[in-house]
Amino acid sequence: MIQGVLGKPDPIYFHAMLRHLAIQNYATVDTLEIEFSGGMTAITGETGAGKSIILGALGFTLGDRADKTIVRTGASKAEISAEFDTSQIDAANQWLAEQELIAEAEPNLCILRRVVNSDGRSRAFINGSSVTLASLKTLGELLLDIHSQHEHQSLLQKATHQRLLDDFGVDKKLRANLTSTWKQWQQNHQQLTQLSQSSEENSAQSQLLSYQLTELDELAIGDNEFAQLEAEFKTLSNAEDIVSKSHQALSELSESEEGNLSNQLGIIASTLDELPEKTDSIRSAQGLLENAQIQIEEAVNELRSFCDSFNADPERLEQINRRLGTLHDVARKHKVSPNELVNLVSDLREQLSRFENSDEELAQLQANDEMLREQFTKLAKEQSKQRKAAAKKLGEQINSQLKGLGMPHASLEVSLNPSESDNPQRNGLEAIEFLVVTNPGQPPQSLIKIASGGELSRISLAIQVITAQTSQTPSLVFDEVDVGIGGGVAKTVGELLRALGERTQILCVTHQAQVAGQGHQHFFVAKESASDSALTSIRALQSEERVKELARMLGGEEFSDESLAHAQKLVANLA
Repeated sequence: MIQGVLGKPDPIYFHAMLRHLAIQNYATVDTLEIEFSGGMTAITGETGAGKSIILGALGFTLGDRADKTIVRTGASKAEISAEFDTSQIDAANQWLAEQELIAEAEPNLCILRRVVNSDGRSRAFINGSSVTLASLKTLGELLLDIHSQHEHQSLLQKATHQRLLDDFGVDKKLRANLTSTWKQWQQNHQQLTQLSQSSEENSAQSQLLSYQLTELDELAIGDNEFAQLEAEFKTLSNAEDIVSKSHQALSELSESEEGNLSNQLGIIASTLDELPEKTDSIRSAQGLLENAQIQIEEAVNELRSFCDSFNADPERLEQINRRLGTLHDVARKHKVSPNELVNLVSDLREQLSRFENSDEELAQLQANDEMLREQFTKLAKEQSKQRKAAAKKLGEQINSQLKGLGMPHASLEVSLNPSESDNPQRNGLEAIEFLVVTNPGQPPQSLIKIASGGELSRISLAIQVITAQTSQTPSLVFDEVDVGIGGGVAKTVGELLRALGERTQILCVTHQAQVAGQGHQHFFVAKESASDSALTSIRALQSEERVKELARMLGGEEFSDESLAHAQKLVANLA
């Protein structure tokens, strides 16, 4: 198992993005914690000492796939967390904000955590919130880049090539305007596509609505017409009975010779009027009878008026019957009640108005599409012009670095491949790709097709040294970039890494003293045999210990006075 020793290197003034790494029950690790500083950190140790555990753990927190074999034997789960300072990583902060994953207490602190159970099930967390593995990988690529043969290496992705080239030589304001214009076009295009796809259906629906409204308008259905017609129909249908009973009521009220209600009330009123003494109750009764006589007279007048004016016209009855039938038929056709026909007309008119307005909207969207395409093309052509100039300059500077890194026959070219789409693309008019030739006579190939891990690491180093001056580079990890190179080239590699470390955080696993000697701080990984297990420790080396480790790397365990002096010289040259 691995025994962790918390190391705190000598303080320096460079910014540290990766601040802390904690590992529990990972592979042969029991517990391990490391605090990192800014600048260049060299990580050394004998082969098999456990240096790969740090890179494997970092890869795990960045979204590498895991299975139950990584859980330490006898443990129920493995857990790794990495703490990053994102105060200078705008892209990461923007992504965290969009995903609502920013830590409220410390908005510039980001903690990635992975847990894998002994059954192989894995969970991922960002600032304590559970996330998908894809989200972890997306954020991880914005925080830290491992230059080795790891799957998550961002320099193998064309999107990174475009970002590095544009950061290197394309005006930021131009890029922002192009992106803004593309987003406006995309939103307008989506609306235009949706509206266009439904336009044919809308046209047919619009024709149907126009026909239905024409038919309904010809009927000229009045407000409350159906209810009024129904009432009149019932009246005319019962005309004989209504007239007969109206005359009978009128007779009993005032016209009957044998006695009618009006005469009876008059007799009663006269009888009460003849009383010698009238109490309050009698007077009240007299008043009510007078009112009753007035009411009866009004009722008689209403009945006489009705009887005189009522016309039981059979033609009118037939006319009403036909109109009611027509309204019933139309209502049944539209699957509404006759009373709802007026509202139906209003609804259909509103629908037709919307369809007519959609034609106007479609025309406006088409006009916007043409305008935004024109704006995009103008900006994209200027971007392409700047990209072509930047591609030539970037290739020349990287190739100059490659020669100093022991790759005199290697060359890199920045390829601009025109887009095949007629529509505006987020990346502009072309796709960017870095192509490399490692041996004379070979055609340029994608970075991912380079067989040698050492070659790929040195090419990555050359790219990063040039582009780090203009791009917002995350923390970089270089895994044995010194494979297959001699002392002179190793010294150049070390100097480049140190220079790069003055602009960003560098972690470098190396077997070359000339590289390790350039570090702003130095971690040493060692493994010791115990009775029942292997213990591995990691610690920060101070000045004397560092000289001895560099001497060991130069001359082996039994280092000589010459190797010790050489190591002292390597350290002294940094003073």
